[in-house]
Amino acid sequence: MSKPRGPYAKTSAKRQQIIDAALAAYAEAGSRNVSLRDIAQRVGMTYAGVMHHFGSKEALLTAVLEARDAVAAERFGPDPDGTGLPHSEILRHNASTPGLVKLFVDLAAAAAEPDHPAHDFFEQRYADLRARLAERIERNVADEVDPAWLARIFIAAVDGIQLQWLLDPEIDMAADIERLGELLIGPRWATDPAGRRPTPDTPAE
Repeated sequence: MSKPRGPYAKTSAKRQQIIDAALAAYAEAGSRNVSLRDIAQRVGMTYAGVMHHFGSKEALLTAVLEARDAVAAERFGPDPDGTGLPHSEILRHNASTPGLVKLFVDLAAAAAEPDHPAHDFFEQRYADLRARLAERIERNVADEVDPAWLARIFIAAVDGIQLQWLLDPEIDMAADIERLGELLIGPRWATDPAGRRPTPDTPAE
């Protein structure tokens, strides 16, 4: 596929510049709120200029979360520990960017409304994550356990612990999720490098 040229290429590049600036602003924000004017100043634009490219603040913030997921996938890989589970290293990294965690929690709640700009993003994100996680769980837990159910519960725990951490930063999110994975699925989530369920002759690594 050829790269965009002309005015469209400039528009696409400017959109990406705004997204990158917003991603950095939220990553650095801590508990401080980030305004569109903060973001606009980072790219030498006006508030109206930013709105021209995204139409609404919610649309921009949705693009920021999409970029955040892309960065995480590139940094940690889609399945970094071979379990298919939300990786504890991602939660450790998230602890260094509370502004982005708060943005995720806030936008996820608001996106429950069907007409919210982030609704489709979160709907697809959770569907993909549930399917990927359930497939992996199915290989590693007892037959009587419903993998789809366990996937939903595990994802709920990951999201819930991030909300609790925002209220109490002393919580160790990664350690809690690692412990939960061991309790639900076994030591190191009961997998070997090939993703097979351990037997007495093939202990979990």
